[in-house]
Amino acid sequence: MIKIHDLSLKLGKFELKNINLEINHGEYFVILGETGAGKTILVECIAGLHKFSGKIFIDGIDISNVPIEKRNTGLVYQDYALFPNLNVMDNIKFGLKIRKFSEEAINENVCEISKILKVHHLLDSDVKNLSCGEKQRISLARVLVINPKILLLDEPLAALDPNTQNEVKNFLKEIHKERNLTTIHITHNFEEAISLADRLGVMHKGEILQTGKADEIFRNPRSEFVAKFTGAENLFEGISRVENRIAIIDVNGIKIYSTNLNEGRVFMIIHPENIVISKNSILTSARNSFKGKICEISKIPRREGIIKVVADVGIPLAVFITKQAFEELNLGINDKIYVYFKANEVYVF
Repeated sequence: MIKIHDLSLKLGKFELKNINLEINHGEYFVILGETGAGKTILVECIAGLHKFSGKIFIDGIDISNVPIEKRNTGLVYQDYALFPNLNVMDNIKFGLKIRKFSEEAINENVCEISKILKVHHLLDSDVKNLSCGEKQRISLARVLVINPKILLLDEPLAALDPNTQNEVKNFLKEIHKERNLTTIHITHNFEEAISLADRLGVMHKGEILQTGKADEIFRNPRSEFVAKFTGAENLFEGISRVENRIAIIDVNGIKIYSTNLNEGRVFMIIHPENIVISKNSILTSARNSFKGKICEISKIPRREGIIKVVADVGIPLAVFITKQAFEELNLGINDKIYVYFKANEVYVF
């Protein structure tokens, strides 16, 4: 297990602020955040590249002041950081030579890892002539050949085209599974994060704002930033008051009911798949019922068979429905509609 306790660091105008984080043994943990959030600096602290206040424990041992070469971590950067004056073979075996492995052991280990990562045929190649995907695999091979306890990945897919991204992503999944390797992967891409992470942490301006499983963070964000960054639809700010064990939230004069009994200024999310849309008024137990008209219709990228309909009910409400339901309802722009959702489907924070 990796345990980070009250880690703080100031670099110029930037600060890491009291980072507290636990990552389980064998876990694939993704740190998600925008450029400049401090993600790279944090993994560099784990690797041993910065002095900081606070503590980092690995399996209960304080490694805060342990030299880089004794931490048994492997860091892979976005730009690969390959040595341009060395060929592929010499790049991969560099870490083994530093650790004074025998020539026989070096050749055996390089051969094994190069076959796993499918770069064996490139061993005599000049790294300057490789594709981006090949460079990333060589960079991974150079780290994995030393058999690190912890793999640190700094935006490993960012410089790759979509096809190569999928290829490298599959390699990462396979390696993690086969070696039960504790992995910390940083990215600014939420879809990348959810496709890989056992759990993830959202980072913003040097702080970890929230950790948890991807679906938990997406459905139950704890801050406006996390909600926006993870692409939450139907995010509104309003004033909430509680009457008779129900919250009534005023959003620009529209009253929305919720079973989350928060009071005062709040944010709320109504997930689009939890909203029912109809051309006719229907009898329902849903507390929230509004009449409006359709102002936007669009397809959702990478969600085949789902249509996004935006209804103006005084506030714009996005509704996700299946293509079949959309066609059966025969919905069009400016059509008058009704929308319904239950009070317990309104998440408030």
